[in-house]
Amino acid sequence: MPYIPHTPKERQEMLETIGKKSLCQLFETLPVDLRLRKELNLDRGLSEKEALDFIKQLAAKNKNLDAYNSFLGGGVYPHFVPAALKAILQQGGFYTSYTPYQAEASQGTLQAIYEYQSYICLLTGMDVTSASLYDGASAVAESILMARRINKRKKVLLGRSLHPEYRQVVKTYTAGIEIDIEELKWDKEGKILLPELEMNLNDDVSAVVVALPNFFGLVEDIKTITTLAHKHNALVIVVANPLFLSLVQPLSYYEVDIVCGEGQILGQRAYWGGETFGFIATRQEFLRKIPGRIVGRTTDKKGEEGFVLTLQAREQHIRREKATSNICSNQSLNALACSVYLSLLGEQGIKALAERIFSRAHYLYEQLVSKKLVQEVFGSHFWGEFVVKIPHLEQVGKEMKKHRILAGVKLGKLYPQLENCLLVFVDGDKSKKDLDSFVQTLEKLI
Repeated sequence: MPYIPHTPKERQEMLETIGKKSLCQLFETLPVDLRLRKELNLDRGLSEKEALDFIKQLAAKNKNLDAYNSFLGGGVYPHFVPAALKAILQQGGFYTSYTPYQAEASQGTLQAIYEYQSYICLLTGMDVTSASLYDGASAVAESILMARRINKRKKVLLGRSLHPEYRQVVKTYTAGIEIDIEELKWDKEGKILLPELEMNLNDDVSAVVVALPNFFGLVEDIKTITTLAHKHNALVIVVANPLFLSLVQPLSYYEVDIVCGEGQILGQRAYWGGETFGFIATRQEFLRKIPGRIVGRTTDKKGEEGFVLTLQAREQHIRREKATSNICSNQSLNALACSVYLSLLGEQGIKALAERIFSRAHYLYEQLVSKKLVQEVFGSHFWGEFVVKIPHLEQVGKEMKKHRILAGVKLGKLYPQLENCLLVFVDGDKSKKDLDSFVQTLEKLI
């Protein structure tokens, strides 16, 4: 069947109906130099069997991450996902969940979002959170726009140690808006340069954006940053790894204003860059400034429990130019996966996983440093990701790959001053054999 299943006769009838004699006349408004002057150079059509065989050949060229000992991180993290999660998600009622445009008629979807919101508030220690966003990058950008709505200021300070792609998305979001983005350098330990932060803070600053941990895996001094920012009534936005948050005091303890980030590490696989969702949580006083819908639990006249759409502040299709955001869909299925994942692991399981990531990452780091296989770059104040320098990294990386080891993310293309530096992530389910294999293989290549 052709891609457009209309006969020549049908096409001619449609042209006559709109008063055109030919397709060329239909497209006559297109510049001549943009028009196709010959037939497309396409092969003949394939049968279903031939097409299937062709797709299988293409698929065979792909490299399966499970076949490698992977230490890739940098925002998307391979990790073990319990089989029960997939089994639950594939139930029809869950798998087809979507944005609740029919609100109270969508009790299942509303309950799923409510449970998700509860988990995010528990992890972040904040008062309220909205339904999920697309990804971590858009969550950061939306948080900055939210801060501007709160204090009407135009200047934002963010560290260059924030994920490079997040910074690009922020610049895209704010390109047509009166928001000035200023990037802060990092110090010798890879953290935001606090003297520069203090020098740049003034009453024009809307927000300070800091990652926890930052892109280099390092734990920033949130307490000091918050104290400095609040002296000028600037908001503090923390871009947090939600799994890491299980190990530290709730961010409300540090008087953080907005917490956002990427939830991929909570039960989402690393397929083609991951199955992602973003989250934003904040204090009660900023409830009506948050981008997104908020689901609440209540009772009806009969005293029966039900879920309702308490707040729907962002919808472009409802409020048009007055909407807080143009994003009208939340990543319902991925947010639901997060809830299932957290419920399967439980409070102690989540904390134990975060502790395993810490211990295994530090074991690998200490092995590499003690054997002088790498050069230290920022030190060891990290959680599960660290940066090391390896001479001739490009060649070493290729050789490691031949041994089915993906050594990490090369930082030279993202940060020219970090040429030959490698960002290494260690999953909490890595065995000692996996870690020792990395060390022994590198030892042979150096």
